[in-house]
Amino acid sequence: MEIPWWRDAVVYEIYVRSFADASGDGVGDLAGIRERLPYLRRLGVDAIWLTPFYPSPMADGGYDVADYRGVDPMFGSLADFDALVASAHELGLRVIVDIVPNHSSSEHPWFQEALRGAGRDRYIFRDEPNNWQSTFGGSAWTQVADGQYYLHLFAPAQPDFNWRNREVHEMFLDVLRFWLDRGVDGFRIDVAMGLYKAEGLPDVDGQAFGTVSPMWGRPEVHGVYREWRRLLDSYPGERMAVGEVWTDDHEDLARYVRPDELHQSFNFAWLQAPWSAEAFRKVIGDTLAAVPHATWVLSNHDVVRHRTRYETSEPGTGLARARAALLAMLALPGSAYLYQGEELGLPEVTDLPDAARQDPVFFQSKGEQPGRDGCRVPIPWTVDPPSHGFSPGGVEPWLPQPASFAELSVEKQEGVADSTLEFYRRALALRRELVGEIPYTLEWLDSPEGALFFIRGSLICAINCGTAPVRLPEHDEVLLPSGPLRRDLLPPDTAVWLRRRS
Repeated sequence: MEIPWWRDAVVYEIYVRSFADASGDGVGDLAGIRERLPYLRRLGVDAIWLTPFYPSPMADGGYDVADYRGVDPMFGSLADFDALVASAHELGLRVIVDIVPNHSSSEHPWFQEALRGAGRDRYIFRDEPNNWQSTFGGSAWTQVADGQYYLHLFAPAQPDFNWRNREVHEMFLDVLRFWLDRGVDGFRIDVAMGLYKAEGLPDVDGQAFGTVSPMWGRPEVHGVYREWRRLLDSYPGERMAVGEVWTDDHEDLARYVRPDELHQSFNFAWLQAPWSAEAFRKVIGDTLAAVPHATWVLSNHDVVRHRTRYETSEPGTGLARARAALLAMLALPGSAYLYQGEELGLPEVTDLPDAARQDPVFFQSKGEQPGRDGCRVPIPWTVDPPSHGFSPGGVEPWLPQPASFAELSVEKQEGVADSTLEFYRRALALRRELVGEIPYTLEWLDSPEGALFFIRGSLICAINCGTAPVRLPEHDEVLLPSGPLRRDLLPPDTAVWLRRRS
């Protein structure tokens, strides 16, 4: 049986507003991405995932969609999208686009009709609110002029669809066909465990985001993905879907990737794990035991960058751990999702001025939570201020970049043997060579305290999360370390790939 392309793929997430600006307005766009595709091909990824580029008032960075079948002028045109897909395919890169089915923009034509009293059953309106809270802070209900309330589990500008209305199903099937017909290779499904709410909308008692509750993870949602899978399977070329499923239960996660549902689901337990060999082993074991096609991710546009999450009071720890975690992730069975800029070792930008922030989390929490802007700062291509090559000329980017980005830019790291960029390139190239010859399963090796060793065929991965050097496992060849080795010792915060031929 032929292995599908997505099973072992390395997918690169592009936050469209922050990758590359070709138009010169300080905001990333589709033409900018197209210009930088050769960079991604050389990096060694297999596919790109584009965050929403649809017409939107940008109340939540494009995750408030006003038209699911278009391109916001800020990002270009449908012609720009078609050119981007064509160029990506010429370079051997697949294209995955974001679909946002839980909610629309409040400026979507359907919601505007609902405000005028027509077609309200496409959304969730009721006469009295329950006690549900928005994920972004505050009540999940907003009152309209005639006294009714509508549900928004995120920002007020993002009203939730009523998936018990068949019109919603048909609209999204049409949307999927629209983009499949334009050649996309797959979809990333935003808030995939959302969509349905419990009948009667009962009050909740402290239910967290993503857990199975009246608000999330309803069993009816699986019918939607069976419907979508049938559509995807009717197209040639192994079109796929990956779900953003936040859940604390690996068995629940596995339900989304049954053979007739989604192809993949994000494994956020890996992202959430602390820097600990014990924690990593548990996540890996639980995932591989429950999920047939695993995914691994360390950062994305919604979380603090992992270099910063791993940082301690000792300078350089975060970057060393981030490089080691990459080697461990790329050695695991399944696919890996990278977030733009991690190949440069970018940290979270923690000192953005309040006046520059745009995330609704910041505003709805009245500044108590900084929000997600810090991981969305445009990436640096050159050493030159003010945009470090992100925009042409002297245009300031939509979020300010720190001066330290110059030293982390592509220009500064290109060709420098020990740079993070060149390390990523070596790791991805080596993974591409190995993935076809090693089994999809792994075996644990005896590991010293604080370390984790495992083997897949001839490939051994060793990572030291402890505080003292540990002796390397028996091997014939060192393939790639994340940092300097000390003869046959693996220093703390370091990982290595080894080959054992026998």
